[in-house]
Amino acid sequence: MGSIHIPILMTTLGVLLIDKCGRRPLLMVRAEQNSIYISATGACLGCVLTGFSFFLQDLQSGKELIPILVLIGVLVYLGSFELGMGGIPWIIMSEIFPINIKGLAGSLVTLVSWTGSWVVSYTFNYLFEWSSAETKGRTLEEIQASFTHIQQ
Repeated sequence: MGSIHIPILMTTLGVLLIDKCGRRPLLMVRAEQNSIYISATGACLGCVLTGFSFFLQDLQSGKELIPILVLIGVLVYLGSFELGMGGIPWIIMSEIFPINIKGLAGSLVTLVSWTGSWVVSYTFNYLFEWSSAETKGRTLEEIQASFTHIQQ
C-alpha cells in the first residue's frame, strides 16, 4: 500500500472515530492522572523510529533493517498525525469562532497555517545544502538509484 493511501485511510478512520468517540478521547486518553495524547504520541514514535534508523546507519549496523525502520517510522507518523492532529484542529477551529467572525478568523488561521507550511517547504533546500553529508557530491539520479537498490 502506497504512502498516499495512509493519510486517506487514517483521516477516514479519524472522522469515523470523532463521530463515535468524540474529539477529546481521540486526542487524549486518561491513564490514571496522566494524559497521553494518542495522535502526538504516535507521531513522536514515528519520528523516533525514523531518527533511530539514521542513527543505525551512522553506526554502520543493521543495514537490512534500516529501510524497514524508515518506512515504518514514516507510516506511523503519517497515520498518527492524520488520525488526530491533522483534522481535529480544523474542526475545532470552525466551531470556536462566533458566527460573525467565523469566515475572517477561519481564513486567517488557514493563512497562518499555510504560510508556516510554505516556510518549512521553502527553507528545506537551504537546510539540505547546509547539512548534506549523506548526499554530498551525488546527483539526484544517483540518490534515486541507491534507494532503488535498497528496495530490491
